[in-house]
Amino acid sequence: MKTKDLISWNTLIGGLAMHGRGVDALNLFIRMKNAGQKPDGITFLGILCACTHMGPVEDGLAYFQSMVHDNSIVPQIEHYGCMVDLLPRAGRLEQAMYFVSKMPMEPDVVIGAGLLRACRTHKNVELAEVALQRLIELEPKNPANYGKMWPG
Repeated sequence: MKTKDLISWNTLIGGLAMHGRGVDALNLFIRMKNAGQKPDGITFLGILCACTHMGPVEDGLAYFQSMVHDNSIVPQIEHYGCMVDLLPRAGRLEQAMYFVSKMPMEPDVVIGAGLLRACRTHKNVELAEVALQRLIELEPKNPANYGKMWPG
């Protein structure tokens, strides 16, 4: 490809991140910035996804902060979802719950279910009860929510 526009950079970064090639995605992000291309929210979604699959929590937090403070990008619910996925994978469940509590929008069912799944993984019944209650508020008629507390 002779010239790369934002769409092509984002496609490559996102594809690498989703297919477990996080290091390559992050390296491509650096190349993108060095080429003078300004990242957007989709770019950072790919970067956060890469961090989620690789596990470097501090890097993920730094990229999230850079997105907001250095690039003036307003995080969308998908960005928060990546962070809620990333933090518990590193055992930082309480930080994920705090992160959700500070979101400027209501968490959706995906975030609620992710928190509940993380609580179950880390065997944190106290936080699981909070997450389950919130999930039931979001989807009161979904009977599957009640089964999510039981070992499977």
